[in-house]
Amino acid sequence: MIRRLILDVLKPHNPPKIELADKLSKIKGIIGVDVITIEIDKEVENVKIILEGPNIDFEKIKKVIEDLGGAIHSIDEVAAGKKIIHDIRTPQDLSATHLR
Repeated sequence: MIRRLILDVLKPHNPPKIELADKLSKIKGIIGVDVITIEIDKEVENVKIILEGPNIDFEKIKKVIEDLGGAIHSIDEVAAGKKIIHDIRTPQDLSATHLR
């Protein structure tokens, strides 16, 4: 069961983010939705969508986004199982930072 999902989405300005968030929040299995603007263009906007819930149905989410004219660019994070594991820094992360 998927409990957290972070998506990179390209959407038209209309409908507004408020409507998108509201429709996503009404999907069974979703208890929270954040829609965050990343970039705005003349006709579209790139948003990050964070969804949490006890049992997220990706296909229903995808359908709502596409029905509103949006497209999922990427799935940036997925958390599944009985508990959400939060990201922590490890020695590998620190050494990779020095390479940049």
